[in-house]
Amino acid sequence: MTELIAVSLITVLAVISPGPDFAMVVRYSYLFGRRTGLVCAAGIALGVQVHVFYTMFGVSLLARYAQPVLQGIKLAGACYLVYMGWKTFFNRSTVDRDLSGRPAVSGWRALYSGFLTNALNPKTTLFVVSTYTQLVSPGTPLGRQFGYGLFMSLAHWIWFSIVAWSISSALLRRTLLDHQRTADRVVGAILMALGGGLAAAQV
Repeated sequence: MTELIAVSLITVLAVISPGPDFAMVVRYSYLFGRRTGLVCAAGIALGVQVHVFYTMFGVSLLARYAQPVLQGIKLAGACYLVYMGWKTFFNRSTVDRDLSGRPAVSGWRALYSGFLTNALNPKTTLFVVSTYTQLVSPGTPLGRQFGYGLFMSLAHWIWFSIVAWSISSALLRRTLLDHQRTADRVVGAILMALGGGLAAAQV
């Protein structure tokens, strides 16, 4: 019970702390609407399972023997954030406020972006690996360990769905789109800053 409470508490705190996932969901939600934001949130939840998979199967132990590979993955994630931030910051196209027609962005693209953002996010790597190595006992049944991983994904999905639902509300989305250039620059700058910071940490 103590282990379960510890894992739950750490998961909740890690999920709600601002980071690349939050910025990406905000971007998709106010630009393309609630449905797209929710799909992006689902992609983030799926991305968590990448970290759970390699942690549970001991791949994290390879980090001490394959630092260049690990750093390369982190650098790729940083570059992706900078790229998305650059696109958002210098976006000059206006967004269609009417969401009754065909979505401006496909669900697959939103899902893929959310998945990639989380799967390449060093913050999630650190969170999952440290949770399993520091809080989960080696004697914990495998089924329960898988359950912890599913809970982590569920927590990410719930939280970022709430974020998407809130940001895409009619009033807030209209306000953001009334100041789209400013909103694009703020979100783009945050993504580039996060990516730049992650890249600098690998140097």
